[in-house]
Amino acid sequence: MTLLARFQNSRNALGFMFMLPAALLLLVFLTYPLGLGTWLGFTDAKVGRPGQWIGLENYAYLWGDAVTRLALFNTLLYTFVASVFKFILGLWLAILLNKNIRFKTFFRAVILLPYIVPTALSAIAFWWIYDSQFSIVSWALVKMGLIDHYIDFLGDPWNARISVIIANVWRGVPFVAITLLAGLQTISPSYYEASAIDGATPWQQFRHVTMPLLTPIIAVVMTFSVLFTFTDFQLIYVITRGGPLNATHLMATLSFQRAISGGALGEGAAIAIAMVPFLLACVMFSFFGLQRRAWQQGGSDK
Repeated sequence: MTLLARFQNSRNALGFMFMLPAALLLLVFLTYPLGLGTWLGFTDAKVGRPGQWIGLENYAYLWGDAVTRLALFNTLLYTFVASVFKFILGLWLAILLNKNIRFKTFFRAVILLPYIVPTALSAIAFWWIYDSQFSIVSWALVKMGLIDHYIDFLGDPWNARISVIIANVWRGVPFVAITLLAGLQTISPSYYEASAIDGATPWQQFRHVTMPLLTPIIAVVMTFSVLFTFTDFQLIYVITRGGPLNATHLMATLSFQRAISGGALGEGAAIAIAMVPFLLACVMFSFFGLQRRAWQQGGSDK
């Protein structure tokens, strides 16, 4: 048998060849930028100047920088609160759309609109909704007599944090809902029929049938949701630019501000690289959790 014939009959060799184009794309468009960013994080590079190796000086400076610590707090708060609400609302919508309701197909299509609309366009819409002078929300509340003056959505630090979280939840819920809906449709109706015969209530069916069988899907979709939320940039940059008083700066927006607007490429790269451990922790938590037989079988680990 010739070498070519052996190669064609080898599953490992063929698998390698099929994976090679994707591996090359990842190498060019992911590995190189990540490697370059890591290198810049250890230098004092500026825009137009390559910089010199300074070791951990950028990270030591950022550790003591109040704005960076505030950005980390904002990122963790933003990610946690938005992810929790996206999960709750997404699961509720998935269960609702999984039922036999009228115009079910229409509602399934409509629910995708917030996700397919360009992020910048969504952010501009929310920026108008939150405008201090022309806010439709404030106008409606004033007309209903619930408030006597317009709300300063983006001028107050905590109002701004809540406002951008709401915008992120609105945009991210469809992704969670549609993915969980797909997971719900893989659950056989026979499980619910058997539990109903045994006298299980709807809540007991949800707790002991739906949730255990849906847990692997939840783990995957929420991992992606957390990653997307933690690294969010467009929504924050268009609506608030990180203001007021850095109250909505996330690690991604602060990295852009320091590296591009401020010209400190090394410092900005260090902020971006500092996000990697948090992202890896999230991925590892989901990965090792999915390895447990309890999650794969929908039962308790024994």
